[in-house]
Amino acid sequence: MQDAVIETSPAAASANSPARDRSSDYAIYKPNSRGSGGVVRFGLNRTKGSVFVDAALQSGEKQFDWENKITMKWGLSDLGPVLATLQGRQPVAKLFHQSEKANSAFELTPREDPERAPFLLSISRQDASDKSLRKVTIPLTHGEAVVLETALRAAITRLLKW
Repeated sequence: MQDAVIETSPAAASANSPARDRSSDYAIYKPNSRGSGGVVRFGLNRTKGSVFVDAALQSGEKQFDWENKITMKWGLSDLGPVLATLQGRQPVAKLFHQSEKANSAFELTPREDPERAPFLLSISRQDASDKSLRKVTIPLTHGEAVVLETALRAAITRLLKW
């Protein structure tokens, strides 16, 4: 398994807004030598009361195609299943968002193989107009899962204003 590059990167963002400070996003970068890697980035937007999840495919050695990213907007009801899966309370987290423009899906699946990362994270988007499908799938290590769990728990506290 290749080591992941984990960083928070406002430079990778295509559009900053005052409500979403990308410098505090949690991004999990998984480039690989085949060029088929990806990145998934989680960011809290207090103004919109949501966590935004962005994903992009690898487009070069350590580059990602942010112009064609997939974005999902998660509310409180979306955070629970993901946390429950990270905590081992349910077998898989599957989220599906449908709109006139596109359908988006997120899946977090545990894996039993001790030689591989313990989770597989996948996010996809199918555009309604041409039915084209984009999908980013990355492995998630125990360490990344713990940080993600901590970030999502903090997001819930902030979204509830507790």
